[in-house]
Amino acid sequence: MPTAVLTDRERTAVQAYLRLLHTVRAAFDMPPGSRRPPVVPPAVLAEAEAALAAAGLSGNEERFFELLRQAGAAR
Repeated sequence: MPTAVLTDRERTAVQAYLRLLHTVRAAFDMPPGSRRPPVVPPAVLAEAEAALAAAGLSGNEERFFELLRQAGAAR
C-alpha cells in the first residue's frame, strides 16, 4: 500500500482525534462505581473539530479515516 505524506494540518487533525479517542477510553477505563467525568470534555472536542476543519476534513470521514489507517500503519 502506498504511503501518503500527511500535511501539517492533516497530522494535527489525526493527533487531535487520537487525543479525543484516548480521552474517551480513559473515561471508560475507570473502576466500576467511580464517578466518571463527562466522556468528552468540551475543550477536547473543540480541539478535534477545529483541527478537522483546518485540515479540510470536516464532513470527509472517508479521507480522514484513510489518514488514520496510514498513520497507524506507519507506527
